[in-house]
Amino acid sequence: MKLAFSTNAYLKFSFAEATSRLAGLGYEGIEIMADVPHAWPAYILPEQIQSLKDNLTKNRLQISNINSFMMHAISDPRQLYWYPSWIEMDSNYRQVRITHTKRALTLAKALGAKCITTEPGGPVEKGQSWQSALKLFIEMIKPVAEHAEKEGVLLLVEPEPELLIETADQFEEFMKHIDSPAIGLNFDIGHSYCVSDDPATTVERLAKYLKHVHLEDIAATRKHHHLVPGEGVIDFKPVIQSLKKIGYDGWVTIELYPYVENPDTAAKTAREKILPMM
Repeated sequence: MKLAFSTNAYLKFSFAEATSRLAGLGYEGIEIMADVPHAWPAYILPEQIQSLKDNLTKNRLQISNINSFMMHAISDPRQLYWYPSWIEMDSNYRQVRITHTKRALTLAKALGAKCITTEPGGPVEKGQSWQSALKLFIEMIKPVAEHAEKEGVLLLVEPEPELLIETADQFEEFMKHIDSPAIGLNFDIGHSYCVSDDPATTVERLAKYLKHVHLEDIAATRKHHHLVPGEGVIDFKPVIQSLKKIGYDGWVTIELYPYVENPDTAAKTAREKILPMM
């Protein structure tokens, strides 16, 4: 396994500065935000893509993942991360999410990234049943899965509290309707803990889908608020042991977006806590 850090904690820094800082802290990999200010796919130019590559090479960093979950650039007043969603009632607004995801897949191919992550449908709208929302999500994601296959990039769905797919049970139900080899799981350890799934046993349960891992700590309340490892109550040792047991040798990306005021300290502390376990 290899350890990376997400640039969603470095939204107040340029990509060049973020890569320099993370390399200085000893990280091997980096998760790139397909968003402002780092790599918004809607208007990124070829020379900007080359600049991203040059900064990665200069700092000897590999890409763990392209994060297309968050869409700060849209600045939806309801919530900056979740909207527009795959299951918006407004089909035109829903298309914004679909187009963004396709562009992120194409960007990932251009950068040589193996995968991108996306939200698990989105918040279930008032008047929607869970089953009807799931049906809509499946309908919307299937053509994007075809685009992912064409680009040779994995499209990883990330279960999240308060969204359509929260639990392992729900993710398995979703995957019953998916036959694309491009669709997989971004397993977020903290999210799993939030919804009262046991992260260690869930890793083994969902092993055949698991292609990338997010890591953060969570308080005993199980409130969905990302904390630096050691500030919450998750025991990461059995989770990492489960990852080793299933033969996972990919990236574990630490995701600490609430720490935008002091990302260096968060990244340094997290690495010191997690790396010895790996």
